[in-house]
Amino acid sequence: MSSSFQVSRGAPRSAFLPSPIFVGIVALVLVSGWMTWTGFGNIRVDVFLLVISGWILSLCLHEYAHAVIAYFSGDRGVADRGYLRLNPLKYTHPVLSIVLPLIAVVLGGIGLPGGAVWVDHAHIRNKVKESLISAAGPGTNVLFALLLAIPFWFGAADDALVISGGTAALGPHGEFWLGLAALGFLQVTASLLNFLPVPGLDGGNMLRPWLSPAYQRAYDLFAPYGFLLLFVLLWQSRINVIFFDVVDWLCALIGIPGDLGQVGLAFMRFWS
Repeated sequence: MSSSFQVSRGAPRSAFLPSPIFVGIVALVLVSGWMTWTGFGNIRVDVFLLVISGWILSLCLHEYAHAVIAYFSGDRGVADRGYLRLNPLKYTHPVLSIVLPLIAVVLGGIGLPGGAVWVDHAHIRNKVKESLISAAGPGTNVLFALLLAIPFWFGAADDALVISGGTAALGPHGEFWLGLAALGFLQVTASLLNFLPVPGLDGGNMLRPWLSPAYQRAYDLFAPYGFLLLFVLLWQSRINVIFFDVVDWLCALIGIPGDLGQVGLAFMRFWS
């Protein structure tokens, strides 16, 4: 087959090849996972690297899901913009997509939604497809959370945290399971936040195509401030408590030990 093979109406196969940066992120996840499992070096630094690299990986997949659904829905320009190569540096807002979510993870233990890839909706004239584009991102977070929950379903981490005489101690490979639970906990928080019907975020964007033109204009006025609104809401102590209660319930529902995840998020802060 010739090298000029087109995946679909003009996008070369190379447009879908993972970027070297993404390959490096995957390698870091694998290496940090091995380091955490074997207890190599400073174990708290190992857990930090595992959680952070795993979170960046999920951010890449989140944005890629938006882009690939947009591509097959009619916006071929996402290939030219480099979104299909899983390169986080190609995002429309790398600060919103990577930097702020990382800060939120490190300081608050929240999988904060970031700035999405830019999609040219002029080429997508179908409400269902527009909603699917917005839903695809948080859908990857849900899938990631379920995959991370699988080992916990089989009791792989039952001895991760052992309580004896009021004292907590880590069991065999306990640090690894703390990191995995923390990463799963973050995916659940990201899934919940991204599905909230807040203007400008994925949940709100899923609803926008179904609004009347007048409501769409009002939505577009508030959309740039949706991220700020989310910050303000989570800053309220009562709402914050309710949010994490729901997260704990969802974690229990899919089999991720929420308490273990929160311990893991605290454990990874090696500087404290």
